[in-house]
Amino acid sequence: MTVPLGIGDPRPPFGWRLPESVPAQTGWQVQVAGSAEALADGRADLWDSGEVDGDDQHARYAGAPLDSRAGAHWRVRVRDADGSWSAWSALARFELGLLRPGDWTGRWISHPAWYADDVDPRVGEGLPLPLLAGEISLAERPVRARLHVAGAGVYYASINGTPVSDAVLEPAYTDFPRRVAAASHDVTALVRPGANVIGIELGPGIAHVYPHQDRYMKFYGSKLSPRAIAELEVHYAEGSSVRFGTDDSWRAAAGATLRSHWFGGEDYDARRELPGWNEPGTDRSGWTPAVIISGDGPAPVARTCPPLRVVERLPALTRTVATDGTPVFDVGVVQAGLVELSVDLPAGTHLRLVPGDQLDDFGRVVQSKPTTGSPIFNTVITGDGPLRWQPRFRYDGFRYVEVQGLPDHVGPDAVTALVVRADNEPVGTFETSVPLINSIHTIIDRAVQGNMYSVLTDCPHREKLGWLEQVHLLFDVVAYNYDVAAYYRELLATIAEAQTEDGLVPDIAPEYVVFADGFRDDPNWGGVIISVPWQLYRWYGDLAVLQDHYPAMVRYLDYLTGRSEDGLLPYGLGDWIGLDKTTPVPLVGTWGYWRAADAMINIATALGRTDDAERYRALAAKIVDAFRRAFHDPGTGRYGGGGQAAELFALDVGAVPEPDREAVLDRISASVDEAGITVGEIALPVLFRILGDAGRHDVLWRFANRTEHPGYGYQVVHGATALTEAWDGPTRGLSQNHFMLGAIDSWFYRHLAGIGQAAGSLGWRELDLAPVVVDGLDAVTARTRGARGDVAVAWRRDGETFRLDVTVPAGSVATVRLPAWPDAKAVVPEIAEPVTPGADGRPSWLVPAGTWSFELG
Repeated sequence: MTVPLGIGDPRPPFGWRLPESVPAQTGWQVQVAGSAEALADGRADLWDSGEVDGDDQHARYAGAPLDSRAGAHWRVRVRDADGSWSAWSALARFELGLLRPGDWTGRWISHPAWYADDVDPRVGEGLPLPLLAGEISLAERPVRARLHVAGAGVYYASINGTPVSDAVLEPAYTDFPRRVAAASHDVTALVRPGANVIGIELGPGIAHVYPHQDRYMKFYGSKLSPRAIAELEVHYAEGSSVRFGTDDSWRAAAGATLRSHWFGGEDYDARRELPGWNEPGTDRSGWTPAVIISGDGPAPVARTCPPLRVVERLPALTRTVATDGTPVFDVGVVQAGLVELSVDLPAGTHLRLVPGDQLDDFGRVVQSKPTTGSPIFNTVITGDGPLRWQPRFRYDGFRYVEVQGLPDHVGPDAVTALVVRADNEPVGTFETSVPLINSIHTIIDRAVQGNMYSVLTDCPHREKLGWLEQVHLLFDVVAYNYDVAAYYRELLATIAEAQTEDGLVPDIAPEYVVFADGFRDDPNWGGVIISVPWQLYRWYGDLAVLQDHYPAMVRYLDYLTGRSEDGLLPYGLGDWIGLDKTTPVPLVGTWGYWRAADAMINIATALGRTDDAERYRALAAKIVDAFRRAFHDPGTGRYGGGGQAAELFALDVGAVPEPDREAVLDRISASVDEAGITVGEIALPVLFRILGDAGRHDVLWRFANRTEHPGYGYQVVHGATALTEAWDGPTRGLSQNHFMLGAIDSWFYRHLAGIGQAAGSLGWRELDLAPVVVDGLDAVTARTRGARGDVAVAWRRDGETFRLDVTVPAGSVATVRLPAWPDAKAVVPEIAEPVTPGADGRPSWLVPAGTWSFELG
């Protein structure tokens, strides 16, 4: 977030990347001032870090206290290895939002028909969705204007008929009664002297899921009925300012959206549109006074990560006709977002839009409980003139849209998919010489996008819930491809908010519905509260995230210990969706318990809590000992039934004695070659990590190219355009947009491309660039962005020649490990320093920042 507006952290973290002229940093200095002019004059009136020794490329604000609405400029300079200081960077600006509930003069308001003092999921059922409008008058044109706004459910805000943002489906998922995400907008260009109107459209979203008799519901219940709070602040040239908040002068009316259900669909009647409803001069005398909601209401808290946006438009490629004559539109790929309908039909034409990601044998959209949920549909009634419509208050996962009631003459341009996701910047690319591998990467990325909403969901239709195992088990897959530094910090806040008083972290966050047994309490879901802070620290080098969440981590591990039995954790969901049913549930739960304890050793050490680290080291050793005693069969030498997952977990926790490791790896490798991968989503990242680190790349490569079940290639050859929920998803059904099996993408980047951090490195200080050459793969080109800048690798082999080009960002160093080719002569850059090869025997060199080429031949 380079120029963030309305952030909620009064001690924001700063980060920077080095210019090419400074390949290595030995010191830094950050200055922060209330104005650009002050910094230009050399006055850091808010904070001057002074000259700090070190190569950290991040710092946390430690200056004068920042309050609500504070705006500041900052800059940084760095010292190179020769002791010379760089010039100051360009200025960047940030501005705080409203930090405390008391900073809002506005009140929570709603349409009276949509509000009740008690939490009632039936409030508003069957009623059109509300519009809210507030008219204000400005004495003159302001020099600065900010609109702070928050809402429960889904809201859209406008000023004088113009949207204040291109964000959609605001606000983010939160525990709505406790916290609602607020946004701040620069609306200086939208307001004008005289009359102005602030308009807010409201929908129930996931905050208020009312019972729906004729459509699909994952659950129903109300966290908070639809409502909004807004604050317009205008500043005039002479220095005065005025605030206008939501109050009892606002008016409410019923809009053209007849109803919206987060899971089941949305109904819209264009004939009910109120032209100019959010513009000055409109007669609102017939509107209903808005109701001020009693009590303090939830706390609006400034958002600290990118919002959801439309990131891609996919016009329908074809318009086909099912055997019964129903028109069906195909946008080409399974994705998540909004169906846009563009038609010009007689007023009163009734249309039903049925989204889905599969077709049946008759050409109709398939909906069922295991796939998308059923029934899900949107309805549209046309008005006079051309109509362009999309759902306002909900979204779908789909590839196909069945439009019932559409005349025959309407062509494929009537339907477009608006792809929506959290607007995290894409930073990763990966391409090889093998089309099948490229397709696997593509469908994984499409599934990540389809579930990268304000939380990481597991599918964008049937569930729309923040199941937590993917958040940490697939962190590398997400982070190789997207900048998620701010996004994951916000996810952590939501996860920590869901933690119960006894320390439990539920399997979903926010916990909109309370599930039972392992579906609420499994260490491989709840362990996210420990794993993600460590992963963020490892990836981005931000120690503050460990400091902020350490108490929650301690409480969770204490909770697990309280539920353990002699070092074992005998409950949970097991290795979810695994094909091998022999893996004991207690073995998988105990692995999750050990993983949490093992991570806490590193976290406590990083925070200087040596006593805690020793305590967790003893706990982890106790768990390993219990694991070995409970799950090792001395007669066969196998673990937990001998399946792939059980033996992988045994290797990972260190229960396998060193002399036996190769034999266990051999058994797993032979099993993968014979039967494919039979593990579930919990063991799958472990498999790619364990076999990859052990150099068993030929086994993994053969699996990657496998086109029979089970295998990624099976999905590709059977038409998957996003990763599916099961290995045989395209032919079995289930969700066609589900990224839980996407762990191979990390192996693609880390090993086929060779992009990784060295052991012990933090924030991409020390890189390990070690591409793997396997039979049948002739070239790989990949790029990602670490905390210090872009890391790129491109390699190609042609006959007996191998060429490798690497880019190392300023502030980093890299060990480049070439393939171990007997009798090959290496041509390396003069600046490269040879280093002792590791256990794999690969010739290795150390290089500084820059772009370098290596050859073998």
